Amino acid sequence: MKDNISGCSVEEAMTVLGGRWRMLIISFLIERPMRFNELRRAIPNISQRMLTLELRFLEEEGFINREVFAEVPVKVEYSLTEDGKKLNGLVEVLKEVGSWLKVR
Repeated sequence: MKDNISGCSVEEAMTVLGGRWRMLIISFLIERPMRFNELRRAIPNISQRMLTLELRFLEEEGFINREVFAEVPVKVEYSLTEDGKKLNGLVEVLKEVGSWLKVR
């Protein structure tokens, strides 16, 4: 997704990472790899379809890995790539700002 018209790095970041769910998904995957249903339980307001779309997008952008284990039933686990792990600092800042906004 390269819709950055102004050439601004902030616009680029918001184009790729903006929206309601992407950084929240990344924040949970920073803690540990998770399966789809674990993410659904961790983010109760997200629909199954939206979680699927956001996971696909983050995988296509290179922020998460989707690993399928040959088990019965099939096990699929999501984890951060090296690029995804680089977002940890941003997640920490968002947590800090969220705490500040909560008590404001």
